[in-house]
Amino acid sequence: MSKQKSASHEPFVRMSKRDGLPLWKSLGVRLIGLTLALIVCAVIIYALTKLNPLRVYAAMVKGAFGTNKRVWVTIRDIMMLLCIAVGLAPAFKMRFWNIGAEGQILVGGLAAAACMIYLGKSMPTIALLVVMFIFSMLAGGVWGTIPAIFKAKWNANETLFTLMMNYIAIQLTSFFVAKWENPFGSNTVGIINQMTKAGWFPTVFGQMYTLNVIIVMILAVLMYLYLRYSKQGYEIAVVGESENTARYAAINVRSVIIRTMAISGAICGIAGFIAVAGASHTISTSTAGGRGFTAIIVAWLAQFNTFIMVGISALLVFLQKGAIEIASQFDLNDFVSEMITGIILFFILGSEFFINYKIRFRGGKKEAGK
Repeated sequence: MSKQKSASHEPFVRMSKRDGLPLWKSLGVRLIGLTLALIVCAVIIYALTKLNPLRVYAAMVKGAFGTNKRVWVTIRDIMMLLCIAVGLAPAFKMRFWNIGAEGQILVGGLAAAACMIYLGKSMPTIALLVVMFIFSMLAGGVWGTIPAIFKAKWNANETLFTLMMNYIAIQLTSFFVAKWENPFGSNTVGIINQMTKAGWFPTVFGQMYTLNVIIVMILAVLMYLYLRYSKQGYEIAVVGESENTARYAAINVRSVIIRTMAISGAICGIAGFIAVAGASHTISTSTAGGRGFTAIIVAWLAQFNTFIMVGISALLVFLQKGAIEIASQFDLNDFVSEMITGIILFFILGSEFFINYKIRFRGGKKEAGK
């Protein structure tokens, strides 16, 4: 009787956290999620537009990889998003919610632009690029350190603090755009050093974005090694799990917070350097372009593994380029293309649930040990 009563009160669905899935299984779950997303999108596309979904998907591929120029622009944007995600990885692994990547990118870009404007006529390009890299890294690092100090010393809310720092960076950028505007009255900086190309990334192996790839991939490899194999990476993981445990293990939590955010901000500052020197060759309030927030998705989905971030960054940039292409090619409303992107992202994010949790129905096989 008691067994029947107990069974009747058992929840119909129970979920429990997984200890972990092998890499091939987690990739398989994500692939299933992506496949289901494409099927659902195909049904919606046909229902709303009567278009052949395969034609729409082909157009998305064309939008990202249709020409050699498009391929390299897509690679450039992937590297930019990846660089920011790499910068966010140590902070988020430490459970420091760095929502300020946008501002850190902007101040890094400002530092790079200032070097191009004030030093472009007096330094050779290689030396100028080195100076730009250093100052952008320092600017982003300082911008990331400020909220870290307030968090470490006075337990300030890092989410709000870093978010507010974005607005300060935007206003700072607006001030310098007005100061450097060219031509006068345009309220834009214009292309910096357009004639001399001082401070521009040189072409490598015949491509203008090769240096973008080299810098970002070096950062991704170094960050992977840093988080996984270094003593400081271990300290970041321990602080992220429990600050009390970290203190018990004689880890200086304040130092770890400040140091980690300095690194996080510095890499985001380097992203600003890449955006100015290796892409737009100008500075504006839209230089970051919202990628500081998109990179949060990349970092979380990859579980701070910088190699997995490469694939996720590629997928998100592909979806963005594809959405633009189908909106123009099929004269679709922007909301339709954005809806397709949203559905695909929803399924990919949803697949993370099944990677991290397992579900058992009433009357099903009991979990091991119960």
